[in-house]
Amino acid sequence: MNYYDNFIEEFDDIEERYELVLSRIRQITHESVVKQPYGGYFTHVAAFITRIGDVLELVRKDALSDRSLSQLEAMNHGLYSDILGDNYNKSYANYRYITDEFMKDYSREKNEIKKIAQLLGFVYNEIRGMTVYAFEGRIVDITLLAELFVQIYFMFQDNFTVKELEDVIYYFENDYAEFFMSYRIREQLSPDLTFATDIIMNSDLEDVSYLYKYGEYISKNEIDTAIYLSTFTEEEIESIARTYTEGYRLGFEAAKIDLSAKKTVNIRYFLGQERMVKAAIEQFRAMGLEPICYRYAVSRINRRLISRVGYSSTVPNKQLEYDHRMDEALFLDKKLMERKLEVLRQAYRNLAHEASVYAGPAVIEVFGENPFEPVSCDANPVLDKKQQEIQVEYRTESAQIVNEYIEQDKCSFTIIAYPIPEIGDRYREIFRDTVRINTLDNELFRHIHQNIIDELDKADRVRVVGKGSNETDMLVMLHELDDPAKETNFENCVADVNIPVGEVFTSPKLTGTHGILNVSEVYLDGLRYVNLKLKFEDGKIAGYDCDNYSDHDMNQKFIRENLLGGRDTLPIGEFAIGTNTTAYVMANKYNIVYKLPILIVEKMGPHFAVGDTCYSWSEDNKLYNPDGKEIVAKDNECSILRKTDLAKAYFNCHTDITIPYDEIGGIYALHSDGTETAIIEDGRFVLPGTEKLNEPFQEKI
Repeated sequence: MNYYDNFIEEFDDIEERYELVLSRIRQITHESVVKQPYGGYFTHVAAFITRIGDVLELVRKDALSDRSLSQLEAMNHGLYSDILGDNYNKSYANYRYITDEFMKDYSREKNEIKKIAQLLGFVYNEIRGMTVYAFEGRIVDITLLAELFVQIYFMFQDNFTVKELEDVIYYFENDYAEFFMSYRIREQLSPDLTFATDIIMNSDLEDVSYLYKYGEYISKNEIDTAIYLSTFTEEEIESIARTYTEGYRLGFEAAKIDLSAKKTVNIRYFLGQERMVKAAIEQFRAMGLEPICYRYAVSRINRRLISRVGYSSTVPNKQLEYDHRMDEALFLDKKLMERKLEVLRQAYRNLAHEASVYAGPAVIEVFGENPFEPVSCDANPVLDKKQQEIQVEYRTESAQIVNEYIEQDKCSFTIIAYPIPEIGDRYREIFRDTVRINTLDNELFRHIHQNIIDELDKADRVRVVGKGSNETDMLVMLHELDDPAKETNFENCVADVNIPVGEVFTSPKLTGTHGILNVSEVYLDGLRYVNLKLKFEDGKIAGYDCDNYSDHDMNQKFIRENLLGGRDTLPIGEFAIGTNTTAYVMANKYNIVYKLPILIVEKMGPHFAVGDTCYSWSEDNKLYNPDGKEIVAKDNECSILRKTDLAKAYFNCHTDITIPYDEIGGIYALHSDGTETAIIEDGRFVLPGTEKLNEPFQEKI
């Protein structure tokens, strides 16, 4: 699909506007009208936009394919060099640097200069998004941002107030919310936008040059992944893809959802995995599903914190991502939130049919990136308490809109993960072992899980205790079963929607659930938490701390902003016992425990999830375990409020926190008569019928 030509047809004056604004920006690179310390910013950003113009011209002429691999590499590096490594220390996208530079303006108050630096740093980071827009031929996005830049440039040639600068950016976000957000929803629902699908299906995947067609930052990870996958036979690739696509199909089957009524599937992947994805596309098409492959959201108005939902590559600079995670603090207010909700609803209304035939996401995660510990900086924008409340309200109301058009009880998903080369020299071995982990015997685990569930269903509480320095001591309250012969509290989770195999889980009662959850080290949403401790009362977080910083207040702020999402508390949405000891042994064999994704880590020990239950928005669906018993523990005291006050029922997050086997003293099923039965003791399974789970501890993979 030629995006450029489509935009020209849809916006009849956009080409003329683009040429005019680009011509003016080319002039700015040679001007010195704006005085220092601001002049350098405008010259630098103008030069970057000019380079984007050159890229768009290549795309418009379909001339990228004429470039050699070395030329494409040089182009890619040039577009991202400003923020790579130490270069970021002197980048105008770095709030610390731009603030320090602008402090050389001695005519303004320091707080004014800080705000100017934040606003211009935000604008530059948004403009950096032009890189991917250029490769997609998205001339409208580029033109709008370029016009904003020129408007601000003219302001700096005269006297202006900080409020005037804030207003320019605020109204840009407000006025163009409809364009940016509507297009994003179209990307998510329409199979007609085939930019990535065309790359996958029409490129020579043996030639890594295809990776540079995306416009994403291309590192050794993407190149070596593509090269390694090229060594697999077609049969091996099809088998790897089949694990993923068959898991997707089985998810619909297990939930008794009619897959034939669906027409599209969203495929999320990491660049370099295209051989695997191409095979998956062909397999999904055999099921009657067309692929939707969209990039993660680039513009801040469509993005939440540092999450990347969609296809992606190696993050060129994680510190930059962290620094800009709350950029909406510069313009978010109640009025803009209401505007965004209005636009969102209209966008879904316009695409109601596409939403109704959307089957859900099929996700390929990656793991192995070097751990990232962010450095906090006072120069970064931060949401104030009122804005945090607005953000939480927006997430709640926007989720209601999405679920009105994409009914969760009629959709499913699947998720699987593979390593990337950054994981170390034994990448290829780890990849092969991961394939093994992803294809463990479902029937074996199903039987073992049933033994665990049968015992847990006799209990009314579960106690989880840490050992050594781990201070975990949690009492988890279970729902009462009306008919134990036909009902169960726990789901027998094998490898369908959630690959690999290996957990039994439930939504516990909140009332009476209490204690301390402690884990020595854990990575959640890409952020490292050291010695994380959460205190629970009646199933909700009542206190928290970690050892990331020497300052107690900074630790509190870090947890509240990231784990709690700005909220005062979150409930426990899930309690689970992970059973994939093979994955645990593999992780220790390669010393990669803390490089694994939650998807695998949650199968490697007991875990608690804070936020929504695993059944949010689909609690009324009847689900059954393989033994025929209905899973009835799908609600808690928060989610049940959906029947009376929907706004209080959901939190639109679900974060798993796993305690590794070697930090577990015991997991005990406690009965109403005062007796107890051990499931795990000293990190090993001791319940009769689970002994086979201990075998990997004595074996080599």
